Amino acid sequence: MTLDDRTCLVTGSSRGIGRGIATELGRNGANVVVNYRSSEGPAHETVERVEDAGGEAIAVQADVTSEDDVLRMRDVVHEAFGPVDVLINNAGITQDTRFVNMTKEEWDTVLDVHLGGMFISSKVFYDDVREAEEGRLINISSIVGKQGNFGQANYATAKSGMFGFTRTLALELAPEGSTANCVAPGFTATDMLEQVPEQVKENILEEIPLDRFGSVEDIACTVRFLASEDSSYITGEVIDVNGGMDL
Repeated sequence: MTLDDRTCLVTGSSRGIGRGIATELGRNGANVVVNYRSSEGPAHETVERVEDAGGEAIAVQADVTSEDDVLRMRDVVHEAFGPVDVLINNAGITQDTRFVNMTKEEWDTVLDVHLGGMFISSKVFYDDVREAEEGRLINISSIVGKQGNFGQANYATAKSGMFGFTRTLALELAPEGSTANCVAPGFTATDMLEQVPEQVKENILEEIPLDRFGSVEDIACTVRFLASEDSSYITGEVIDVNGGMDL
């Protein structure tokens, strides 16, 4: 399942799931672009992890909600590695509150990062992915996009919107042999989960048949498979990685 000589861009990969994905891709031979908005130090730590794992990597600053930033990132990536073979839209943000208290700004900000950022990055790198030999577009959604979650109307809406985008792009990329898929992680052991109260985490665990939270590696290995040639006959799918929460 080698990714030798394939260039993979992971948006929002300075930490968490994005960092895990970048590291796993590098471990399998990819040239990895570590994108970050403001976390420069952590982004360079991700680059070091990719290189320690055997891959090549660069860190590139760009706010995915800014088309100018993403166009500039494309120039940097093309200069370093050439066209992108695999685009992974991972950048995200949360601004949680009950809907009755949610402001329009909190709504717009979350949708702009998840959906607007996905649109801009996909638009800018679309020709790269379409023209690549077995190009890959992979969007990182969430189980919250399927089930909803208390206090996350904006986040759940954004994550569910990724499903329709993915399936449409799958149809449009198919004639060129490139694919688009979506990964929907369940509750995963990241810094975000650490902020959840212990009682709430215990309640969540009771709903997971495998009786554990997901690991970053669980998600990263799924993305690595979708990025590889071994997934060439899978497109337009939402791949659940949630320990059985939908059963």
